[in-house]
Amino acid sequence: MALPQVVSRDEWLAARRALLLREKELTRARDVLAADRRRLPMVRVEQDYRFTGPEGEVGLLDLFTGRSQLILQHFMYDPAWDEPCRSCSAMAAETGEGVRDHLARRDTAFAAVSRAPYPKLQAAREARGWTFPWYSSEGSTFNYDFHATLDPAVAPANYNFRDAGELSAAGLDWMVDYVGEQPAISTFLRDGDQVFHTWSTYGRGVEEMMHGYHLLDLTALGRQEDWEEPKGRSPVVHAADPGYTS
Repeated sequence: MALPQVVSRDEWLAARRALLLREKELTRARDVLAADRRRLPMVRVEQDYRFTGPEGEVGLLDLFTGRSQLILQHFMYDPAWDEPCRSCSAMAAETGEGVRDHLARRDTAFAAVSRAPYPKLQAAREARGWTFPWYSSEGSTFNYDFHATLDPAVAPANYNFRDAGELSAAGLDWMVDYVGEQPAISTFLRDGDQVFHTWSTYGRGVEEMMHGYHLLDLTALGRQEDWEEPKGRSPVVHAADPGYTS
């Protein structure tokens, strides 16, 4: 196991101060990026999407629970599956009541949406003790319209803001004909009764909800996954598994 080099406190302090300069650069860059994200234009949501929740049928506006903003997890749960996606489950579980309370104090709601029928969501929720708001979009085009469910028979291939040609050029030919679920996060803003789509992210962008990963990134052993550098650091090497099942 290739542990970090052992040095004196003074040597460690010099190395830590050098790294701190880079961390501050990243922090400032993230602030600039976040400001540019806030400057993005938005698109009015014209379609009257319907969802099923614990109180029956609701609309997208209802998911705001009276707040101005909505952070929505596109939670992978195909209607044909017996269990929800493990990675999405880990993401949602890390969005606990404390986080949701903090969001609410900043006028922001959180909800998850899956295509599986609501009785499946309710059973999974009760079995795991989850408390986050979770709605079914069964029978709706919601997930397809926001490119979290792909099916060329329903809509042309488009993933992470790349169309079929761009996906092929990027070496992602398999996604052109792919049929299935993908993880995603979307954010919405309301102005009165009007709802606007402001942002979405896919791929590794959904790591924004993986708080455990962010904490592990602070440690010497890191995520302990097989792609990380330096190699040989962890006594147990895991596959890249945000569900923490391996």
